[in-house]
Amino acid sequence: MSVRYYEGVGRRKEAVARVRVMAGSGRFIVNQKDALAYFTRLGDMEALLLPFQAVGHNQKAYDVTVVVRGGGISGQRDAVKLGLARALLKMDSQLGPILRKYGLLTRDPRAKERKKPGLKRARKAPTYTKR
Repeated sequence: MSVRYYEGVGRRKEAVARVRVMAGSGRFIVNQKDALAYFTRLGDMEALLLPFQAVGHNQKAYDVTVVVRGGGISGQRDAVKLGLARALLKMDSQLGPILRKYGLLTRDPRAKERKKPGLKRARKAPTYTKR
């Protein structure tokens, strides 16, 4: 017997998350840890569960497993959110307009700007001295 799951890949900044959603008992596992132990900051779990709330599904009816690599906490959180929304879309294609209305299917294209030669960072110039 094979377990039927729906997979979505989310990306944000340097983070890449592979999210699998299947029928289950409400477990949310991120990199073999409970999601609450992995994302400890205030508001992170609410942001992660936004796709479930947007479509009106009870998160307790699904098991979610995530493998996320690269980036920092915020990038990983947003990558998981996008991957979860894409997995829900694969599960039921009728959810597309609802997820899009909440902005959950749009990949955030913002990334770190490259450092330019002669500057300290992307835009910070060395201190100007007249003499």
